[in-house]
Amino acid sequence: MEVLHPCCCGLDVHKRTVVACRLRPPSAGRRPKELRTFDTMTDGLLALADWLHAAGCTQVAMESTGVYWKPVYNILEGRCTVLVANAAHIKAVPGRKTDVKDAEWIADLLQHGLLRASFIPDQPQRELRDLTRTRTSLIDARTAAVNRVQKVLEDANLKLAGVATDIMGVSGRAILAAVLGGNGDPAALAELAQGKLRAKREELARALSGRVGMPSRSMTVKSRPS
Repeated sequence: MEVLHPCCCGLDVHKRTVVACRLRPPSAGRRPKELRTFDTMTDGLLALADWLHAAGCTQVAMESTGVYWKPVYNILEGRCTVLVANAAHIKAVPGRKTDVKDAEWIADLLQHGLLRASFIPDQPQRELRDLTRTRTSLIDARTAAVNRVQKVLEDANLKLAGVATDIMGVSGRAILAAVLGGNGDPAALAELAQGKLRAKREELARALSGRVGMPSRSMTVKSRPS
């Protein structure tokens, strides 16, 4: 097969280590294939980058395994061309021998142009993606927490959500805090309403007549006798 990248390197990335296989054209006094293991601490990855640079290696490939490839990519980005290949694609290429290490196999495939690169966005876009994913996770976590609160309220027959649009709004949080503090007077709880919700205090008092179970005691929220 035709050699497209005479000097290249395959990386087998793990949680704590990176096994690197560097391939170079045969020459007197040097080995065409060199294997070395680096740790995944920042100084270890910088040592990997220096090792590649010393040999003039500008083509590097690795599997997109979990999230472990990301720190390696971040260090090598801009220093050389980094190809991140789908692990299933690498294993699907025919001809692999069982006694060949992953790093050697990746390097061999890269050298002959047999790897298909995964799309990796540039750094600003990656950072934006991380921010939006974090925001989505936080919103999902908040929604789950609000749903759990709503379930507890329904179990206690406190129909706060039937009157208040947002049970976690200013009025809702004040009412919930009072309930947790032991206030069992529906009328008093309704008086905590603010803004437009104050116009619904009578309906709110009816909605807040229920029974709240506590870990060590039970609190009954009843309407005042008329």
